[in-house]
Amino acid sequence: MSVSEIPITGYLDRFSHRPGETFVAHVSLATPGPYRTRLVRVISADPNPHGPGMRFEDLSHLLDRSHEGHRKEVRLGSYGIIESGPVRSPHIACTWTLLVQPGVVQPSAAVLSEEADDRAVVLSVGPSGAEASITWPGGSLKLATEVPLKKKTWYRLWLAIDPSSGRVGLGQQPLASGGPVQVNGYAADVSLPSSGTVLFAAERALSPQRHFTGKLEDPAILQGYLEGFSNPLSDLDHLGGEILSAWDFSHGIGGSEVVDVGPSKHHGRVVNQPTRAVVGAKWSGGEVCWRNAPHDYGAIHFHDDDLEDCRWQPDFTWTVPESMHSGAYAFHLTCSDGEDWLPFYVLPKRQGPFAPVAFLAPTFTYQAYANDRRGQADGAFLERVRQWGAYPHNPDQHPEYGASTYNHHRDGSGIAFTSRLRPMLTMRPGFISINDKRGSGLRHYPADSHILAWLEDKGIYFDIVTDEDLDDEGVALLTPYRTVLTGSHPEYHTLGTLDALRAYTQNGGNLAYLGGNGFYWRMARDKKMPHILELRRAEGGIRLWAAEPGEYFHALDGQLGGLWRRNRRPPQMLVGIGFVGQGDFEGTHFRRLPASYEQPHAWIFDGVEEDTFGDYGLSGGGAAGYELDRSDPALGTPDNAVILARSEDEPASVELVPEELILRRDTLEGDPPHIVPAEAPQFGAEMVYFEIPGGGQVFSVGSITFCGSLWRDGFEGPVSRIVENVVRRFSRASV
Repeated sequence: MSVSEIPITGYLDRFSHRPGETFVAHVSLATPGPYRTRLVRVISADPNPHGPGMRFEDLSHLLDRSHEGHRKEVRLGSYGIIESGPVRSPHIACTWTLLVQPGVVQPSAAVLSEEADDRAVVLSVGPSGAEASITWPGGSLKLATEVPLKKKTWYRLWLAIDPSSGRVGLGQQPLASGGPVQVNGYAADVSLPSSGTVLFAAERALSPQRHFTGKLEDPAILQGYLEGFSNPLSDLDHLGGEILSAWDFSHGIGGSEVVDVGPSKHHGRVVNQPTRAVVGAKWSGGEVCWRNAPHDYGAIHFHDDDLEDCRWQPDFTWTVPESMHSGAYAFHLTCSDGEDWLPFYVLPKRQGPFAPVAFLAPTFTYQAYANDRRGQADGAFLERVRQWGAYPHNPDQHPEYGASTYNHHRDGSGIAFTSRLRPMLTMRPGFISINDKRGSGLRHYPADSHILAWLEDKGIYFDIVTDEDLDDEGVALLTPYRTVLTGSHPEYHTLGTLDALRAYTQNGGNLAYLGGNGFYWRMARDKKMPHILELRRAEGGIRLWAAEPGEYFHALDGQLGGLWRRNRRPPQMLVGIGFVGQGDFEGTHFRRLPASYEQPHAWIFDGVEEDTFGDYGLSGGGAAGYELDRSDPALGTPDNAVILARSEDEPASVELVPEELILRRDTLEGDPPHIVPAEAPQFGAEMVYFEIPGGGQVFSVGSITFCGSLWRDGFEGPVSRIVENVVRRFSRASV
């Protein structure tokens, strides 16, 4: 539960726009009243008083407005809706039925409802088993089987009503074993809804509530009073009775449409992005890809905390001035009770001019981690937030804005979808993720401001583009740049972004991978719903949840999810290194290897006298920490890749990632499994450099904490010097 409402917050229509394009802002105030919007440029988002600090450039001369704000609701919970159901006489007997697999059974939740005017029929599941509620002019009735349903077990449920006799029957039957259970009731003068609104996984169309968490399949409204089903697993056209409407969820899996295969075609849609492409009650196990056997995937997994779009009304718009430089900006919102920032990026004009360097903001990764509930907002953490004046709102305390793909739904299933059309508390200046004893504890958006502040300090002219822009526009977005810099953790990518980066380097572009655990998980994105990303945590990889067997293929694009490594695109093929080890948020140093002193690579270390470097920093106190990458020729590290430095004395918390354990059963050198060659440490970070035949160059640092070490009592020291050498040389090179 939330501690208190956030005084003021909001979200934007997208992360980035170009000059001449317009941002749309959606804002909510806990207490309605006036608020003010001012424009700032975000230079540094680190609240640590021992670092660069929170630094903004005031641009209120470009935007400074007052508004009247309102409180806006967040409606969590997915459901299906049919705006107008089957037309029939309210006095004809009908049966409502569907297949149900409860994920949770408390509290009671609606699975199928129909309502019109003052008539409603609701079929639910709860601690009393199958439950029914019927209301009509002059009366109401409630029934329950009083036989509890088991979680993760499939049942057929049904509710039959005969207005002519007043008979009512409510039943449930497990599909695996056991017989049917039915209770009967009497409803005098009952009349039924006609041409009403039908909901799946909720009730009350005007304000959906009692959201169900679990899987539903084959909902149907049949004419006639059915007392049971000889085969509860029957297909829709063999249930018995005359079909009025029957919704086959195996149609339209890749989108939001709900298809009525009955005679009247009362189609509808799902709301708040429930999970489709999930195994249903009829899954045979003969296919694991829903595209090849959609009948096996006729279920939808609904959740009471799904959130696809807050759907708040716009509060203000702002058109980017034609003269505005590319960069990181934010709308600073203030009201009498508090403040918030809505960060965004401005791209350069399509025709330029362009800087020599582009920072590729990993917005797909920001979105994957959006509102990550880490469960670490304890007293010590909150005291540090207070002392530093850091961003005060934590997702642990504010579940109302939805969670991240690192969290679970209430039934234990993993959260597979993430939306940017909601407040993203983790993407805020000053947001602390970890109570880091040796540093700032920043990740993602605020951590990447270390790179932006460093570029600013060094006077390096740069533009900013985003993952989403790259997925939309392809390699043409990067072509004007001599150098592209990644963020500290560019973990999530689509096929489009990987293809664009590969084409960029093969065409002569220079890429500096300034992080760790990058290019790791595959995401799906449908450009008809550009604000949504889908993740299936399939086989392999460090993960806080795993997709269910048979559910490894994305709904949005029908492609195999999971690691890019499992999709034959390991990160070593692009940047020479890939994820091998993870530990606590603590770092160690690098030691230079002989190649760093030799031509033609010694220029990378010009001005660096030390043999070891990076034993300091704002991220875990060291340049090599938390998540570490290394080279691997078997996974695509180019033959000409040179290892310049390697971490040593890794913290005891570092462990080999599970996919590496699979690979290392037999070492590449043919040694027995328990022997690891000294020249190939299992989980040390490696810094590599290589050239690409097309003229491009790649420099990779191998650690998620590396850019925290750009700072050492200022932006100086060996790490800063190494990165400056690379960026300046890359930026002078011809494309």
